[in-house]
Amino acid sequence: MASRQDNATRLDDAARAGWLYYVAGNTQEEIASKLGISRQSAQRLVSLSVSEGLIKVRLDHPIGRCMDLATRLLARYPLDLVEVVPSDPQNQSTTIGVAEAAAAEIERRLKSDEPIIMAIGTGRTLKAAIERLPPMDAGQHKIVSLTGNIAPDGSAHLYNVIFNMAETVKARSFPMPLPVIASSAAERELLHGQTMIRATLDLAARANVTFVGIGDLSPNAPLYLDGFITENELKALQKAGAVGEVVGWAFDSQGRLIEGLTNERVSSAPLPSRETSLVVALAKGERKLPGIRAAIARRFVNGLITDELTAEALLS
Repeated sequence: MASRQDNATRLDDAARAGWLYYVAGNTQEEIASKLGISRQSAQRLVSLSVSEGLIKVRLDHPIGRCMDLATRLLARYPLDLVEVVPSDPQNQSTTIGVAEAAAAEIERRLKSDEPIIMAIGTGRTLKAAIERLPPMDAGQHKIVSLTGNIAPDGSAHLYNVIFNMAETVKARSFPMPLPVIASSAAERELLHGQTMIRATLDLAARANVTFVGIGDLSPNAPLYLDGFITENELKALQKAGAVGEVVGWAFDSQGRLIEGLTNERVSSAPLPSRETSLVVALAKGERKLPGIRAAIARRFVNGLITDELTAEALLS
């Protein structure tokens, strides 16, 4: 009990130090004086406030090279929105940077007074982005899930983010109470025929803006690792030319949906029209490059948030 209380007190101190540094603009010497601690302790508390997620640091200055890469991507590919964030060559994370930029874009959309419908996919990067959203009251908006939220074992899908998002931003949420991939095409049609599901599918089709992740279909494909498809199904998709997937929909290097196979059992809503709405993919990394390139080249998505290294590879 005493240990937990000590930890809570230390987090309180860290939050206070982080606020004084990042919000109030105090130096570490000033923080040390105000809190009655040494400068070294103040420095450690400020660092702890970031590492524990108590303070969300956001870069607002547009870095010239990133802006140049974004401009070139817009010129090369049929995209309506591109944001490129700096890369950390030593960090192997597939979410850092992109998640923060996505959170800022989602927040900007939700702060609009004009009511919108926002569709949300699933995945690790999107989950990381939602975790970085500040609490807000966005009750004028509707947020709809594109994909089912039930894992193969009947549990809630770990990377389905609709519930966490709704709690943070206080918007009306519309989950898709379905398995991510049905057991058969007939089962999917039966599920999609339910009145409540049809209404959710219709809402998703009318989304003004959509945020999705892009999954690779390598031997470590998320769909496979998370248990949604078998190894044999993954190999069949690879043999059919699949290079990526968005909310379960597998597509080839030309951005065309794979016919049959697992696609005939995917319960996810189709992506909203890219001609009348914005569909933004959040993705970076070498493993995802074939899928990203195919998705943006053939306008499977029409928005992209990525990092420098991925942008350079897409332009090479």
